[in-house]
Amino acid sequence: MRLVLAILMVVLVFPAAAQAEMVLHSADIAEGQTVTDAHVFNGFGCEGDNLSPALHWEAVPEGAKSLALTVYDPDAPTGSGWWHWVAFNIPVDVKSLDAGASLKAMPEGVVESRTDYGAVGYGGPCPPQGDQPHRYIFTLHALDVETLDLGQDTPAAQVGYFLNVHGLATASITATYGR
Repeated sequence: MRLVLAILMVVLVFPAAAQAEMVLHSADIAEGQTVTDAHVFNGFGCEGDNLSPALHWEAVPEGAKSLALTVYDPDAPTGSGWWHWVAFNIPVDVKSLDAGASLKAMPEGVVESRTDYGAVGYGGPCPPQGDQPHRYIFTLHALDVETLDLGQDTPAAQVGYFLNVHGLATASITATYGR
C-alpha cells in the first residue's frame, strides 16, 4: 500500500516525470557527426548546396502552443556566435520538415527571420578556413504561445529572447563542420 501511495505521489506531484522528453531527429544530420556538403552554405568561400536538413520530432510537451527551430554556431569568432536559421510560429501539430523546406515548403504561417548572413532562411555551416570544426546546434523549441508577433526582419538574438521567455522545452542535435 505504501508503494502505491509513493508512486501516486510522484505522478501527481511531478507530472513532468511521467511525460516523455521531447526529442529531435534527422536523417540528414547526426549528433556529433560532420554536416555533409548538401547542408553547407554556398558562399563566403564555401561550396555546399545550402539545403536545410530533414528534421522530425516527437514528445512535444502538453501545453505547447507552437514550435520554433534555430541553428546556432557558438564557436563563430564574433564574440556572440552565429545564427544560421531561425523559424518560428510552427504549428504544434507539425511533426517534421522535409530536406530543403526552408523558403520553399515551410508550413503555413511559419516565419523565417533574418540570420547572421543578413538574409532570411537557412544558411548552412561555413566556418573560417583553418578554424577547428565548429558546432552547429539544431534546436527545436516548444513554446507556450501560438505565435510570436515578430517578422522576417527581426534579428535572431531578439527572437532568441522571446524563445527563452516562452519556452517550455527544447530538444537539440549538435553536428560539426570545419574546413
